[in-house]
Amino acid sequence: MTAFDDDKPSPRGDLALQVVPLPADTNANGDVFAGWLVKQMDLAAATVAGRVSRGRNATVAMDRMEFLSPLRIGSQVGCYCELVDIGRSSMKINVEVWTLDRAAEHPRKVTEGLFVYVAIDEHGRIREVPEQN
Repeated sequence: MTAFDDDKPSPRGDLALQVVPLPADTNANGDVFAGWLVKQMDLAAATVAGRVSRGRNATVAMDRMEFLSPLRIGSQVGCYCELVDIGRSSMKINVEVWTLDRAAEHPRKVTEGLFVYVAIDEHGRIREVPEQN
């Protein structure tokens, strides 16, 4: 490690999902479909929301989605989640996606977005998020 290592960008939050996109997840140019990536981000954030709400939850909004660079098949994709806010029944979770391309030495940020979830009961009705310890 050098003194310059602190200047390297790194993900905010905890790794919630890691996956490798396959050829079926791409367009004719070999780039991963944005919808596939959003699905992975939603899965990652939903796991965090499930732990926080201690039960079922539903995605109610996505905000600030920015795609910074293409994602290629075979890259190692990591979704990092950070709980931003907890309301009475809602949770805001920021998701950053970082990839380590097969030939790359360092990971790079691909996208990020803010996902909003609401806790729901077994009947699909909104419920309160339990107090956090």
